[in-house]
Amino acid sequence: MSDIIHLLPDSVANQIAAGEVIQRPASVIKELVENAVDAGAHTINVIVIDAGRTSIQVIDDGCGMSSTDARLAFERHATSKIKQAEDLFALHTMGFRGEALASIAAVAQVELQTRMANDEIGTFLSIAGSKVIDQQPVACPVGCNFCVKNLFYNVPARRKFLKSNATELNNILMAYERIALVYPDIHFTFHHNGAELLNLKPGSLRQRITDVFGKQYGQDLLPVEADTVMCRVTGFVSKPEAARKKGGNDYFFVNGRYMKHPYFHKAVLTAYERLIPEGMQPPYFLYFEINPSDIDVNIHPTKTEIKFENEQAIWQLLVAVVRDAIGKFCEIPSIDFDTVDKPDIPIFDPSRDNVQAPKVNYNPSYNPFDHASVSSRRAPSSWESLYEGLVPEMSAKPDSSVKTSETSLFGVLSDKSPAHYQYKGQYIMTAVKSGLMVIDQHRADIRILFERYVSTGSAEGGVSSQRLLFPETMQLSPSDTVIMEQILPELSSLGFDLSSLGGGTFAVNGIPAGLEGMEPITLIQQIITDVAEHDAMGGAASQAIDMSVLQSLHLSLARAAAIPYGQVLSNEEMENIVNSLFSCSNVNYTPDGKPILVILPQADIEGLFDLKR
Repeated sequence: MSDIIHLLPDSVANQIAAGEVIQRPASVIKELVENAVDAGAHTINVIVIDAGRTSIQVIDDGCGMSSTDARLAFERHATSKIKQAEDLFALHTMGFRGEALASIAAVAQVELQTRMANDEIGTFLSIAGSKVIDQQPVACPVGCNFCVKNLFYNVPARRKFLKSNATELNNILMAYERIALVYPDIHFTFHHNGAELLNLKPGSLRQRITDVFGKQYGQDLLPVEADTVMCRVTGFVSKPEAARKKGGNDYFFVNGRYMKHPYFHKAVLTAYERLIPEGMQPPYFLYFEINPSDIDVNIHPTKTEIKFENEQAIWQLLVAVVRDAIGKFCEIPSIDFDTVDKPDIPIFDPSRDNVQAPKVNYNPSYNPFDHASVSSRRAPSSWESLYEGLVPEMSAKPDSSVKTSETSLFGVLSDKSPAHYQYKGQYIMTAVKSGLMVIDQHRADIRILFERYVSTGSAEGGVSSQRLLFPETMQLSPSDTVIMEQILPELSSLGFDLSSLGGGTFAVNGIPAGLEGMEPITLIQQIITDVAEHDAMGGAASQAIDMSVLQSLHLSLARAAAIPYGQVLSNEEMENIVNSLFSCSNVNYTPDGKPILVILPQADIEGLFDLKR
C-alpha cells in the first residue's frame, strides 16, 4: 500500500490559517492596526472603500521595515515579537503569532510601501495569493502603507457570505474603536468612501471615550483606580442611572489588549446589585495591568480570550473597586446651586406705598345648578346625515373580531370566566373549559403590540407620529451612526420623526403615538442595539434592510411600550388583554419565541389535591 500522508503546499496552509485569523474585513484592519501600534506609530490612518470589499488601506508613521524584513514578514510564523516559547509569558505587544500578514496575503492582493528612518529609500512589495508579484525600491515616507485589495478574491465562498456593507462597516468601526480606546495618545483617523467618520486626536482617556461615544458618556463616568500586588485596575464605570437593557458598551482591556470575560462581567454587575433594575447593564471601561506571566493570551487566534492565574481574587478585587467608585459618587451632593443666568428677583420692601394685595374677581350670584345660567348648544336637526354610511361598517368590525377570538385555539375561551386574577403583578389567571389558564401579561402585550405595529406599518401612511414639545438631541458613536442611517426610513414608517444634524448627532422631533411619557432617546438607543445584535441583518448581496430586521424594529418598539411587570391591572384591563391576545395570529409565543401562556389541565389540578384515589 502506497503512502497517503503528504505535506500541504504553503498556499493551501496559508488559506487554512486565514480561515481562523481573517474572518471578515474587520479582522484585516484589526491585525494591521495592531502591527502599527507595535511599530510605535503616533498617527494611524485607515481608508476603507465599500466596507473593505474593494480596498483597505492602513497608513502609519511607525519604525518601518527594511527590504529583507518586508519580504520575510509575509512568511508563516515570521515575527519580531517573540523568539522562544518562554516569551509567550512575557508579552508586551499586541501581536505575536506571526500569522496575520501571511493569512491576509493568502486571500487578498496586498501592496506594501515601507521605509525605516535611517534609510534614504523604501521598499515596494506586491503579493497576491501568497505569491510575490513584484518587489522594487520606492520613495515613500517613514512607516508602513498597507493596501489590501479584493479581499477573498480567490475564496469566492467566503466572499459570498459577507454581510451587507452597513454590517461590515459597523464591525470595522467596533474593532477600530477597541484599539483606539486603549491608546489615547495616538492620533486615529478613519475614512469610508471618502467621508471622514473618525478623527480621534491625542488626549486623556476620558476625552477619548467622549470623542468615540459622545458627550453624554463623559458626564456619566466615574473614575476607578486600585493598585494591588496582583494587578492594577484603572478606568471608568458609569453612574447607575446610565445603565441600559443591553449593549451597554462594556469593555475590558488587559495590558492594552481587548478581552471578553463573562466572569468578570458578572463581577461588575454584582457591584451594581440593588442599584439598577434586573436585566440592565451599565457601561464600563476597565483596564488591567498585570504581570504577563500571570495570564495566558495564546488561547484563540483572535486573542480576545485570556486565562488568569488568580481569577477568583481578581473577581473580588473588581467588585470592591467598582463598589468603591459608586459609593464615592453617592456621597457627593447632587444639588448644584448654579447662579449663572439666574432671574433678577426684586427684594420685597414693605415700606413702599404702591404695594397692593392681589384681588380675585368673581360673580357672587353665579349658581352652577341654575340651568338658566348655563348656555346650552343644541345639536343640528340633521345630525344623522353626517354619519350616513358609517354605521354598517362600524357594526361589522366587532362581529368579525369576536368570531376570530371565539375560533382561536380551538375554542379555549368558549367557557372563559368573566373574572380574572392577577398573580404578583406578572400573570393573569383565568378559568377556561379545560382547566386554569395562566398568561404572562408583559409577553402577551408584546405579541399584541407587535402585530398591531406590523399591520399599521404595512398600511399606507404607517404609524402616526406625536410631536415633542421640545425636540431632544442624541449623540451616537460612529458604529451606531451607521446603523441609524440604515434604519432611518424604517423608523420614520414606525412614527419616529428624526433629523440628522451631522457628526453623529440626531434630533428627535417626534415619537410614535401611544408612547407618550417614555424616554425617546433611550428607546431609540435600545432599537439600535437590537439591530446591531441581529444576526440576520443584511444578506451577502443585499444592501437594504431585510424583512427580519424590520420585524426586529417592530419587536423592539413593542417591548418598550408593553405593560411592565408589577403593574396592577383592573379586571376590565385583563379582559381586554385576553381578548386581544386571542385575536392575534399566534397566541402561544412572542415574536422571539418565548411562551406566553400555559394551561393547567383540570385533571392535573385534581391530582395535586389527590382527589382521584
